Amino acid sequence: MSEKSGKQGICYVVGAGQNFSLDFVPCKDDYVIAVDGGYQYLEQAGIPIDMAIGDFDSLQFIPQHPNVIVLNAEKDDTDMRSAIWEGIRRGYASFHIYCGTGGRMDHTIANIQLLAELSRDGRQGFLFGGDYVLTALTDGTMTFPEGVKGYISVFSHSDEAVGVFLEGLKYRLEGAVMRNTYPLGVSNELIGVRSRISVEKGTLLICYPIEAAAVAELE
Repeated sequence: MSEKSGKQGICYVVGAGQNFSLDFVPCKDDYVIAVDGGYQYLEQAGIPIDMAIGDFDSLQFIPQHPNVIVLNAEKDDTDMRSAIWEGIRRGYASFHIYCGTGGRMDHTIANIQLLAELSRDGRQGFLFGGDYVLTALTDGTMTFPEGVKGYISVFSHSDEAVGVFLEGLKYRLEGAVMRNTYPLGVSNELIGVRSRISVEKGTLLICYPIEAAAVAELE
């Protein structure tokens, strides 16, 4: 997968959805953005905040922080998308989104669309939702090493995803065409052997166990 040149660090973006846990520890090169009610989650977790952004309808007050961006409540972009673009402007290409699922279904869907947008532009987005991670893959490959087990689902976000290969999973595909109207890849399994998911043309959504987040690789 092609990647935009950018900083090597991770931009952590924390929203106001369901807080399963904030288990990350940012490094020196990372950047942490609180999106509206995510500000309170980060404060409770004791994680330093580099920026707060939103219309703050969820938080119900504007935080006293040296780097706050207040958005209009009536706008085209979601608060989360505005936060992602602030990260992009600062040179980040890898985004870990927390508290972006649960709560309102429409916001969850909007965040899934963000993953596809990032992927199609050569960046990487990961949406953490409790015991799973969701990411998007465009014209590329994702691998898992030996020892990883659990359910994994692969969907087409594009109208069509052409040349889809699922290798090393319980159910294999070889050069398949997947469509966003038929969930062919739901409830597959990682079975402990090295596995590979690839797509020649199109964008896939991949949902996999959170235990595999640290070892999955995008190419």
